[in-house]
Amino acid sequence: MLRKAQIRDVKEIQKLLTHFASRGDMLSRSLSELYESIRDFYVWEEEGRLLGTAALHIMWEDLAEIRSVAVAEEAGRRGVGTTVVRACVDEARSLGLKRVFCLTYKPDFFAKFGMRIVDKSELPHKVWGDCMKCVKFPDCDEIAMILDLD
Repeated sequence: MLRKAQIRDVKEIQKLLTHFASRGDMLSRSLSELYESIRDFYVWEEEGRLLGTAALHIMWEDLAEIRSVAVAEEAGRRGVGTTVVRACVDEARSLGLKRVFCLTYKPDFFAKFGMRIVDKSELPHKVWGDCMKCVKFPDCDEIAMILDLD
């Protein structure tokens, strides 16, 4: 079941993100960051277990980032990731945003939504605030992708 995340989900979201962050696949998020941004998150839950998550983080009046996309390995290839990302894209449209972007190692996945690869320099500097926390900074090897919504 897809739903907006609730406070009770924060620790499970963090566990899921930490699993992938420990492999270098994404940034980890502190409990504090997750509590502050819980309204950004969607989760996929089955039988009381959180199996997937994604967040839509508003950056500016016309731009948001789809971030923290993670699906439990046992739930892979079942459409969980597609569902949570589609929810983020749909919300971005309903809010009147013009573009959403992501930084990813899985460009083929995000291309399914119509996202296209762009040079990171096309993204505003504000985007790079989280990058300072990354062990790979300043040698980021993630791929920037963007989707025009209008």
